[in-house]
Amino acid sequence: MTNSLRNEDAEALLDVCADPTRRSVLRCLRGGPRAVGQIADALPVSQSAVSQHLKVLADAGLVRWTADGNRRLYRVDTDALAAARSWFDQFWDEALGAFAQHVEHQAKDKK
Repeated sequence: MTNSLRNEDAEALLDVCADPTRRSVLRCLRGGPRAVGQIADALPVSQSAVSQHLKVLADAGLVRWTADGNRRLYRVDTDALAAARSWFDQFWDEALGAFAQHVEHQAKDKK
């Protein structure tokens, strides 16, 4: 995933993150790689449900996994988060630009 998202990709990411359990899974992964069982132990859902949510998050590119013996360790994909942040930052950049224009116009009006 690149550091910029198309609007369709951003909307898909937002849809994936709209689920509170998926957000909880992502919060669990902030501390580093975790196995499904470790994530399930921290949440009020079954291991099977966690696996399904991890699949959706992985399909969206938000998490990746690596093999560790006979289990998978999941981690947040920081590149995907950087792309999402970049998409959100465009709104902040536009707001700051509009504010700067407003201030410049006010300064010209006072002269």
